[in-house]
Amino acid sequence: MKRFIISCLLLVTVLMNACVLADEVAVYPVAVLPFQDRSKEVAGQGKTVMDLLFVNLVTDPAIVLVDREDLDTVLKEQEMNISGVVNPAQATQIGQIIGAKILVTGSVLQVEKTVYIVAKIIGTETTRVLGASVNGSVDEPIDKLTKELAKDIAGTILKEADKLVAKPLTRDNRIAALKENIKDKKLPTVMIDIPEEHLSRRVIDPAAETELSVYCTELGFTVWDKKTAKKSEADIMFVGEAFSERGMGIGNLISVKARVELKAIDRESGKIIAIDRQTTVAVDLAETIAAKNALQQAGAALAERMILKIVK
Repeated sequence: MKRFIISCLLLVTVLMNACVLADEVAVYPVAVLPFQDRSKEVAGQGKTVMDLLFVNLVTDPAIVLVDREDLDTVLKEQEMNISGVVNPAQATQIGQIIGAKILVTGSVLQVEKTVYIVAKIIGTETTRVLGASVNGSVDEPIDKLTKELAKDIAGTILKEADKLVAKPLTRDNRIAALKENIKDKKLPTVMIDIPEEHLSRRVIDPAAETELSVYCTELGFTVWDKKTAKKSEADIMFVGEAFSERGMGIGNLISVKARVELKAIDRESGKIIAIDRQTTVAVDLAETIAAKNALQQAGAALAERMILKIVK
């Protein structure tokens, strides 16, 4: 688990949250996955197309890509063998692991004297699938076809982003929805302990822990302070770990990726009621603020899912 966390945090190519505005241009985190060879005539072309797409898309200022080598490392550690066939459920899982909002994959095939490259553009949050394709003579250079395809893919992402990327929910929206879901249910007392680390140093005021505390308090839970109260006063213990690491800067902005792991434990029996994790990315002019924002977003997402699992 530690090895996986470190791999996630050391993704060299920085991801940025969808719909983050920099100079009024939205930036979208994208992962290019392998393309499938659909006929024997194009054996090995799928990997070439994937690599060339990366080269062409990496120069687009509206798209930030997951580095291929780091993507391979993370997916290998999760024992995921990704081909050009990715279903919506798998896309969501991949997106959660690597932090990408959009996946690009597809296939290459040859029919008689024509080569076709078909791309699938998948929103990891919405599971919406859009397409782009090019074709040309077998004598046409593959890099020319891939360049045309990259242009179509980038255009589709920018034009159809609202279909591929879920609109961010505000804290008030999320809390209102949770209130509706837990009304008339018994709320246990809770204690929260999520130590946080950024750049190998412990943080005094953990952002993910604070965000989860805000959610629980706003929803009417009794939240005991971990420093002054006894553990025996809590019905449920939220315990976990939070990590954040600086990525690549874009202009004056600094990107930070964060991961939070969380368990809900029945204090009396010691039974783990629920366990979950969340990876997020945030940008800001200041590294510390970006780190706090990324951890806060992860805490909010976990609160939204975990709170529903501890009420009766």
